[in-house]
Amino acid sequence: VQLVESGGGLVQAGGSLRLSCAASGRPFSTYTMAWFRQAPGKERELVASISWNGGRVYYSDSVKGRFTCSRDNAKNTVYLQMNSLKPEDTAVYYCATTMFSGVEVFKTAGEYAYWGQGTQVTVSS
Repeated sequence: VQLVESGGGLVQAGGSLRLSCAASGRPFSTYTMAWFRQAPGKERELVASISWNGGRVYYSDSVKGRFTCSRDNAKNTVYLQMNSLKPEDTAVYYCATTMFSGVEVFKTAGEYAYWGQGTQVTVSS
């Protein structure tokens, strides 16, 4: 399984970015996907997770109302639309997926078996 993130960059506070994660190596549509982030000196934290058909989406409290996670199973891609960005959103953002297919929306990093290389998001004040 390969996950390749794109779309990171430098943006001013209040701005927007859209991250993409392209998956390959196995059928995409039956697996939960997630976005995590890790800032320097901090633990990796869940940003959002989305069920196989997009019917269930979980957001962390820190991004709820500002970020939107979606997926296009026809394109094997999951997205993270980030609006109203804040300096505290600065981190490396990772895409992840589970080893087994299912309908659960998992909230911990240990539930995800495959990870992308990450994309840097920097929000300036």
